[in-house]
Parts: sequence; structure tokens; C-alpha cells
Amino acid sequence: MARPGRRLDRHVGAFMVTDFKGRVLMVAYHYPPMRGSSGIQRTLKFSQYLPQHGWQPLVLSAHPRAYANSGDDQVAEIPPEAIVHRAFALDTSRHLSLRGRYLGWMALPDRWVSWCLGAIPAGLRLIRHHKPQVIWTTYPIASAKVIGLVLHRLTGLPWIADLRDPMTDVDYPNDPLTRRVYRWIEAQTVKHCTLAVCTTPGAIVTYTRRFPQIPASRFALIENGYDEENFANAAALLQPAVPLAGRPFTLVHSGVIYPSERDPIPLFEALAELRAAGTVTAARLRIVLRATAHDEYLGGLIAKYGIGDIVSLAPHVAYRDALAEMLNADGLLVLQATNCNHQIPAKLYEYLRARRPILALTDATGDTASALRQAGIDTIAPLDDKAGIQAGLLCFLQLAEAGQAPLASPEAIAANSRRARTAELARLLEQVTVTVPNALKGTSEAC
Repeated sequence: MARPGRRLDRHVGAFMVTDFKGRVLMVAYHYPPMRGSSGIQRTLKFSQYLPQHGWQPLVLSAHPRAYANSGDDQVAEIPPEAIVHRAFALDTSRHLSLRGRYLGWMALPDRWVSWCLGAIPAGLRLIRHHKPQVIWTTYPIASAKVIGLVLHRLTGLPWIADLRDPMTDVDYPNDPLTRRVYRWIEAQTVKHCTLAVCTTPGAIVTYTRRFPQIPASRFALIENGYDEENFANAAALLQPAVPLAGRPFTLVHSGVIYPSERDPIPLFEALAELRAAGTVTAARLRIVLRATAHDEYLGGLIAKYGIGDIVSLAPHVAYRDALAEMLNADGLLVLQATNCNHQIPAKLYEYLRARRPILALTDATGDTASALRQAGIDTIAPLDDKAGIQAGLLCFLQLAEAGQAPLASPEAIAANSRRARTAELARLLEQVTVTVPNALKGTSEAC
């Protein structure tokens, strides 16, 4: 990698135009060397497999200084066909604050709004030089949508907005001003994009109801998935299985635990009562919360409920190591609140591929529960109901300890591969380049 502070470009200059049927400008904040978010995998794997479908990725991401956690463990997975530009970007809370405080407008729509200042001119240069046929932007950084909107309006290129999940809800974002800004960005995105892609059926339902004037044909579904190659690499790290007899059952939650969207308090309350009753002890159960991003908050709760002998916090590890931990675990834990019923955690697909017993604490009517049931897994309990958690956990432990917990079917696993998802994206890229040829012709000449 280049020295810090220098422009980190990756240009592969030996390409002939005829090598690809087209190029796509991919605007994504989450991209290696960033670490710590499962959202990285969506863009990374799309960029890795699109060349196999005849599309060259031009990735417009953020300078690594904007990442609170970065590392080289996935940089090697960036394909040689990709042209990567990392534009100027700062994190307001780390780079522009005074003693940890900053003016609210400096983080609208998010703390990386400065990325717009670098990415918009950089995107125009990439479009002028490489003449992509499509712009693709991805959430959950709202600034990416602003960048895509401006580039689309300036160039006329077709724009696929990868919304993933709904950007707003009745009380999300929590701050009213931020919510109004998000609502404006969301409305402008849906109004002007060529296609809006969601990761769950529920998200599409939400948007078609929220924007009844927009034709339903503007929305498309590409779910998240898992990568078989990553799992093959992780399998090389596996240790010989240790019999369960004589040791506690290890239940792993891998990834961020949001205080609202994945509120663990009812779970901790349930564990405290089961521990007091002697039903669940440290000799029977060990819960590992890996890379939560909120360790200080969760550590306080663990101490408050006196469950530190059962629940432990674990630091971030390299992605391959995290997958190996999933493969080694006795069971995997999902936390998803009712206010996220139209969302599915990206790591759920990796959980399914790991083929370990899954305990899902989520609303039975939400998309997460539906995806699990379609895969043949019904060990589900409500996240916000202490009694329901207790009953669900005890039933899950009984089934898993007896080797009878349901696992994902091979058919369900195969349907969720990143390669299959990339084929879906390639079809959408071809669809928009066919349906808007006039815009493409004008853009190529103008840029």
C-alpha cells in the first residue's frame, strides 16, 4: 500500500476496451482496507466477480484515514481487473472535533460528509477517463447516495442505487434534523435512480408503500450472501473438534451489536434469572460476543446483571478468522429487533453456510425469521421478551446438545452464494444499459 497521506489509486493499465462489455463506477465507503463491518463483503465480492460477467469495476471509495479500523487482511481480494480510487475523506468525530465535540451540521448526513468533497470531482474524472456505462452506489453511508445523485445528475448515466435496507423509519435516525436530511436523500434517490436495489422483500414493500407514485418496477431484490472461497480458506484454520461432554456449549455472536436494533438487555436479564435458578451455568453455556463495536456499553451491562462467567466480549479479528470461529462454534447467535423486521443481518448468510445450529432472537414475523424458516431453521425466539428468550434458549440448548438442532439445507446454502448474487447484479447492469441507450451515448460524448 502507498504511504499514508498519498492518493491510493490502483490502476491496471493493460486493459483493452474489448476485454469488457462495460464498466461500472461503484461508489462504496465500505471497502478494504476497512475492517469491522460485514457490509464490506457486498461491494468487495461484487467487484471480485463482476469481471467474470464481462463488467470492469471502477471502485470509488474513501481514503483509509476515514476508517477507524483498517488492515490489509482483505486487500489481496481486490481483483486485478478493478480500478480503485480512494478519494479524500475525513471522519468528523475524529478529525474535525475539538475535545470530542463538533457542530452538528458538520456530520450531516453522516460523519463522512467530507467524502463528498473528494468523491464527486474524483468520480467525474473517472467517468471522463474510463467512460463507465453505469453508476452503482451502496448504503449504509448516506453520503454515498449524495455522491451518486450528483454524478447521475451531472452526467446522465444510469444509476443503480443499492439501498440495502430502508434509510429511514418513524424514529430513525433518532435525531429529527438528521432524519429530515435522510428523508430528503432517500426521496431524491428513489425519484432519480434508474433502479433501487434492496436486500429483503420487506424493504421493497416498505418503499413501494412509502413512494406510491414510483413504479414498482424501479425496485429490485439482491439479497446478501456468503463467499465459498472465503469459507474454504477459513476451513484451513480449523482445529480438531472437541467433544461437547465436559465443556460448556459455545454460542457465538459475530459482529456489531447495536444498542437499539440488537438490544441485548432482555437476553442478559433472561440469562441472569436462568443462572440464579441454576438452569444455565458457566459449566453448561458460554456466550462469546465478537467485535461488538460497543464493548464499553455491553461490558457495563454484563457486570450489572452478574453474567460475566457466561458472557464474554472478544475483540475484532481478521475476516478469515471470524469465519473459522463460526465453523468451530457449537452454535451461532442472531440478534435482530422488531424495528428491523424488514432487514436481514448480512452475517446470517454466513451463519447458514457455516452449518452450525442457529439461535435467532428476533420477531417471528420479520424477514430474518422468514429467511431462517425458508432454510429449514425454526429455533427462533423474540428478542424483546425475557420469558420467550428463556424458553427458546433452553429448547435450543436441549436440541443442540443432543445433536438434533436444525441446520440449513444444502439447497438453501447454494442459493445464497456471492457468485449467484453477482450474476443477479450483472443482469441488472445489462438491463439499465439496454433501456437507456440515449443517456449513455450523450454521457460518453460529454465526458
